[in-house]
Amino acid sequence: MVADLPGRLFSPPQWTRLRKLADLHEGTVLTEFTSPGARAVLAETEVLITGWGSPRLDEAALAAAPRLRAVLHAAGSVKGHVCEETWRRGIRVSTAAGANAEPVAEYTLAMILLALKRVRAATARYVVRREFVDVLREFPGIGNHQRRVGLVGASRIGRRVAELLRPFSLDVALADPYLSRAEADRLGARLLPLDELLAESDLVSLHAPALPETHRMIDRRRLALLRDGAVLLNSARGWLVDEQALTDELVSGRIDAVLDVTEPEPLPADSPLYTLENVWLTPHLAGAQGVELYRLADVVLEELTHYAAGRPLAHEVAAGELARMA
Repeated sequence: MVADLPGRLFSPPQWTRLRKLADLHEGTVLTEFTSPGARAVLAETEVLITGWGSPRLDEAALAAAPRLRAVLHAAGSVKGHVCEETWRRGIRVSTAAGANAEPVAEYTLAMILLALKRVRAATARYVVRREFVDVLREFPGIGNHQRRVGLVGASRIGRRVAELLRPFSLDVALADPYLSRAEADRLGARLLPLDELLAESDLVSLHAPALPETHRMIDRRRLALLRDGAVLLNSARGWLVDEQALTDELVSGRIDAVLDVTEPEPLPADSPLYTLENVWLTPHLAGAQGVELYRLADVVLEELTHYAAGRPLAHEVAAGELARMA
């Protein structure tokens, strides 16, 4: 993982627990797997704890780690650093994706409620004018009562957002080609085709994985389906949206957006999105930050406890999940 991440990932009590569970290579954080020093560590490692910035555990790295039996990922997707050969060698893989989904879902919930209240635009006007903003007249129809929220993707995060939205007087819909109507019902959401969801929603929140078939799935045609004044919220991947088409729509003022991710990231310094009152840009902060990292460490410690006791891992990733993973 990134060299300074362990110091932020584990709290002092978690370090104490980790030392009781495992014989650590104290002070050793592998940021690459190719140097003689890294290969020497791999040669005697039984469990790898990985995180953001992990080098790819390719076939050459696996060959240098004959004792490796488990990879415990203290983050979300393992797609970027684990290859199929890992499972062929019988190495178990676990992820803290569920724990990382929680802060993203919390961010999404907060932004849904604030965006439908037009907090970004109203605040921008207040800051510029430095006098009372007549919200009732300038922003008719705002608020969260009986508004329609569309969730694109029944991922861990998408499902959790649906659960968090239940106490509110919102009409929630879901679009996902792999979701059954019965599953949608259990989540308290209507199942709709994507185009219909886009056309009906006051706010659309993206939670689909970055796959070849989802690249720019929200293109110019689909953006045009959004009703005037609708909000597009993206806390998933900039990959999902045609950035130029979105920029054109936002510059026109026809729709609003809350963007925690973009493509490219960050946006060019001269992008108009930085200054538009109908765009709320946040710096890719929806996932685990600060003390929320300890939740990821808790998952790793739980999995290490299971592994040491010879029990099944609670958050194990199967080889077949890799292709559909974000």
